Amino acid sequence: MTLDLLRFTTAGSVDDGKSTLIGRLLYDSKQVFDDQLEHVAQASERRGGSGALDLALLTDGLRAEREQGITIDVAYRYFATPKRRFIIADCPGHQQYTRNMVTGASTADLAVILLDARKGVLEQSKRHAFISALLGIPHMVVAVNKMDLVEYSQERFDELVVEFAEFAAKLGERADVAYIPMSALEGDDVVDRSAQMPWYEGPTLLELLESVEVAYDHPYDRPARFPVQWVVRPAIATAANPTSSTDPSGDHRGHDGDYRGYAGQLASGALRRGDEVVVLPGGGRTRIRAIDTYDGELEEAVAPMSLTLRLEDELDVSRGELICRAEQAPAVARELEADVCWLNERPLRAGGRYVIKHTTRSASAVVDELRDRVDVHTLERAGAPAQLDLNDIGRVRLRTSAPLSFDAYGENRRTGSFILIDEASNETVGAGMVAAAPGA
Repeated sequence: MTLDLLRFTTAGSVDDGKSTLIGRLLYDSKQVFDDQLEHVAQASERRGGSGALDLALLTDGLRAEREQGITIDVAYRYFATPKRRFIIADCPGHQQYTRNMVTGASTADLAVILLDARKGVLEQSKRHAFISALLGIPHMVVAVNKMDLVEYSQERFDELVVEFAEFAAKLGERADVAYIPMSALEGDDVVDRSAQMPWYEGPTLLELLESVEVAYDHPYDRPARFPVQWVVRPAIATAANPTSSTDPSGDHRGHDGDYRGYAGQLASGALRRGDEVVVLPGGGRTRIRAIDTYDGELEEAVAPMSLTLRLEDELDVSRGELICRAEQAPAVARELEADVCWLNERPLRAGGRYVIKHTTRSASAVVDELRDRVDVHTLERAGAPAQLDLNDIGRVRLRTSAPLSFDAYGENRRTGSFILIDEASNETVGAGMVAAAPGA
């Protein structure tokens, strides 16, 4: 039996102990190999350790991170217990690396927001919690870390629960929130229950991670969305080169020179052979003739399978177009409104021109209007800002050079998200979540 998979991310402010928490989680759950422990021990000694392992080094993988004692990049770790498989994204806490946090949290099912028990709820903690809610992460765990430094005080823990709960109430019903007191350094309530905090009767972090419900999208609960990534046209074999083919093994799998397929990954939903579909944005209608995979033809495909569709009619279909059921089509428009997390030091202003990358489609985009900016302390939206600075989040109205086929982010995370790219530097400068088409 295949265990289900939970993707979760750790976030919070600087030095809240995110990397140490993950190191403790891996170490106490017996997920660290002997050679890894040896490297960590050597690195701990070089940093002037007193013989104790610096568990943060299990995830701080870059040389610059280990030398500075900080997390810069998103560090991914895989581990498994008898109950569940996990992928962890350890995100940096420094404000200038918020862009990395957005990347790490974009596919998460659960977010662990760390608080330093001494410092309380800081601005970056609020920013990461808000981004997690904005990204549609359904579960949030507030890990009140470093309880050993406040003498495992229940009173201090209760104070922080009340403080964060007041902020979380403004997030609406975007996520359920759980609170756990712990010490990642000492191992209290991470994997093993703490003897220092008998007043806490809830689950340890690992117990919660193993038991939290993961709301996997049932393939029939969401409309089918198939962004075309590649048009497959095998080369025709010749006498001089009898094995010429797009398949390097020379296997045509019965394909001839008239073969035309549309390859990509099914972003959501399910498609069956014979389904009536529409190709957007053009609007041409046809039926699915066949669903090809590496292992052969299928009667039905479900997300997130990679496959090739063959259609009954010869339509003009190219990369970036979207195939879906005719009666469940998304919005098609050249204008949209979205919440944008700005990731660049050069501010976003009205009139700015960028490349928008949405599913497999790219187009030019112009910023028509900045509608508002979110105050991460109060979550109130201040209207009509002059610009969005680095790490700001605000509602933006965009106009694109070509029509896009999209859903609201709350309805479909795959077809409701996009990135903005600087035309000159090719840097990713913004991450967007579609709110709606103007007038919708």
